[in-house]
Amino acid sequence: MRWKVAILTASDKGSRGEREDVSAQVIRELIEEEINGDVKMYKIVPDEQHHIEDALIEMADKHQVDLILTTGGTGFAPRDVTPEATLKVVEKQVPGFTEVMRSASVLKTRRAMLSRAVSGIRGTTLIINLPGSPKGVHENLQVIIDQLPHALAILKGVEGEHKS
Repeated sequence: MRWKVAILTASDKGSRGEREDVSAQVIRELIEEEINGDVKMYKIVPDEQHHIEDALIEMADKHQVDLILTTGGTGFAPRDVTPEATLKVVEKQVPGFTEVMRSASVLKTRRAMLSRAVSGIRGTTLIINLPGSPKGVHENLQVIIDQLPHALAILKGVEGEHKS
């Protein structure tokens, strides 16, 4: 199955064109190579909660993508609000993905415990927050990518929870 994926970057500098969005490129490459994903949408917005919420809703509801991967805005900085925006729009939380990402990342850098990333479901769309750095995106996505096809298949009703 070919999965419809959207990438949302939360970055003040990126949204102003002051920084190249390398993290989104890393996401695109991994998704296309590892899970047969087709990136249907890409958007970069400033670190403003309402902009992030609006983009997530548009991607999930209007464009009906299967998976939204966000990058940026998951730390302690005052303008880091991606987790709050995500929690505002999801109907169910899916803590397992972010728990595993943090657990694996903390073995590489103790600063990983500062991640406030969350994951959840809106309708039939899975939303997962990733860090803002290209290295962090790669390391975190590598830890969960093998489970994404099964999770999406369950969410879409293509297969049951207990794959035989």
